[in-house]
Amino acid sequence: MRTHLALFATATRYALTEHARNRFAMVLVALFLPLWTTLAYQVMPDDPARIRLRATGQWLMPHGNELTEISGALNAVTLITGFLMFAATFGSGGFDKRLAMAGFPRAHLVAAKVAGLVAASAVVSAYATVVTCLTWSPRRPALLAAALFAAGLTYGVLGVGFGSLLRREVEGMFAITMTSIIDLALQNPISSAGADSPVLRLLPSYGAMQAATAAGFSDSAVPAYLAVQLAWFAAAALVGLLAFRHRTRTALPARPRPLPAPRRPTAAGQRPAPDTAPSDGIQGGRS
Repeated sequence: MRTHLALFATATRYALTEHARNRFAMVLVALFLPLWTTLAYQVMPDDPARIRLRATGQWLMPHGNELTEISGALNAVTLITGFLMFAATFGSGGFDKRLAMAGFPRAHLVAAKVAGLVAASAVVSAYATVVTCLTWSPRRPALLAAALFAAGLTYGVLGVGFGSLLRREVEGMFAITMTSIIDLALQNPISSAGADSPVLRLLPSYGAMQAATAAGFSDSAVPAYLAVQLAWFAAAALVGLLAFRHRTRTALPARPRPLPAPRRPTAAGQRPAPDTAPSDGIQGGRS
């Protein structure tokens, strides 16, 4: 048990160090997240928009800028966590493969990446919740933080999958950005006329968007939609971990099976004897 804990602690230290060295991600957290959410609140009109919250079946009248800020916070959290995990996986791919080929258990490497993702998602979602509460007061801030956290987890494991499968950084950045934009833009009733379509239930952050909207404008708890988001996280994690396993596989050929020892030729009528020396190292002979 101590050996497993030591291996997990070592791999987690490497993962957290990789995140801390990503200065661009730190800039995104410090500047992009508050700038994007604040602009969404200040620029969008505050006219009430009548929407139906599928999570509770209620008809709500939230202000357009407040609803857009929730969508912007989700967009910022998913982009940052997705990019953070993509950069860590893409940049340390060769190192992870060398560790796996040297005998370091891949299960501990995977567990360390999940631990790093949980820590990063918790910090970013808490920060996004605080920034949102500085401009207006959601009814259930804790539920809002939980929804942001679950969405961050989902896009984090998507980033692991993209980092394991794609060959260039620009491809991963484009994939994460476009996935998050399409996902959340279609669910915002302020910018999308089809935000009530049942097809949107298939989107990666549908559960988080429903839970975050309920957190902002309803007193109802929606644990089922947080569970939907965690189910998306589990499915994305399975795909991402399979991709990570594929990337860290060994390309060396399998070890050949040993050939049977050749037999020494013997005289006619005698059984052949294997070509082996006596165990005591003394050559035997016939008298």
